[in-house]
Amino acid sequence: MSNLELDTVRRVRKALIDAHLPDSVQDLNISTRNTAEAAKALGVELGAIAKTVVYTIGNRFVMVMVAGDHECREDQLSKIFNLEGDVVRPAADLVRAVTGFAPGAVSLLGSVSKLPTAIDASLKRFDKIYVAAGHGDCVYATSVDDLKAVSNATVSYAVATPVVPA
Repeated sequence: MSNLELDTVRRVRKALIDAHLPDSVQDLNISTRNTAEAAKALGVELGAIAKTVVYTIGNRFVMVMVAGDHECREDQLSKIFNLEGDVVRPAADLVRAVTGFAPGAVSLLGSVSKLPTAIDASLKRFDKIYVAAGHGDCVYATSVDDLKAVSNATVSYAVATPVVPA
């Protein structure tokens, strides 16, 4: 069976169509364990790959989408989401239970729960960004404006900071 036929990927594809966005999901047909591999496979800059990560703040789950060449500023998340409590990355089984996706395959569209979401504004540098589509080797192309329009996400420069090369 093709990755495009997996239930998790189908859910993303349906969410794109329901949001009146193009079903641009593609299977890269190679292992893309990280953003660098995905960027290389797509022939795009690292920053155009959007990493979607789930956190808990206190007892609330939130979703954060960060450019591939940035890292999340966890110290800012409580302020961005106006929530109190410790900021923690939950275990993989909790991410799967809350979103319906495994870590590394989390998609804002098609998640089984509507989570408060913040998007790294630095992604606006790109006309087209690539987002995980329910499987680690599947992505879809979209824009920050389209994601914001269909998700009610907060777009903020405070979400992330550029990764400083070692």
